[in-house]
Amino acid sequence: MSTKAILLFVVLFFVHPALTHAEDFLGAPIVPGAETVSKTDSRLEYETHMSHDETLSFYETALQDLSDIKVRVWKDATYIEDDGRLAWHSVTISKGEAEKTTVVIMKDNWTWIMGTLVLRYVGVFVVLLVLFLGMSLSGHIITRFVAMIGTEEQPGKK
Repeated sequence: MSTKAILLFVVLFFVHPALTHAEDFLGAPIVPGAETVSKTDSRLEYETHMSHDETLSFYETALQDLSDIKVRVWKDATYIEDDGRLAWHSVTISKGEAEKTTVVIMKDNWTWIMGTLVLRYVGVFVVLLVLFLGMSLSGHIITRFVAMIGTEEQPGKK
């Protein structure tokens, strides 16, 4: 075997994720050494012995090259969301116990996508309805006010 072939195998060993035992779920990385709590086709829940901040740092480093990632810090968890075309939708890192951290990875699904679109569609029409009612009410008030002023200016009419 030539030196180039040996060098190529060594590089592939260190670069290829399957060979280095880097795990993922739907393309989202999993903290090494994590214990799976539950797993379905659309959801993975696991626990790690890293702290919340260490787990968040792991995900920030692993996802730094992706442009459509949004991180939301909540009181009891940190929510990492993909607004792009990845197979996974969100990674939720809990802020619970100090000795272990629970992480939930959710698959992107049509229910969430369609729910968001319906909510926006309905929201637009609710805003338009409120504007219409406000303008109708103000038009009615202004019309009555103008009519009252018009009758006051003409003293001969009743």
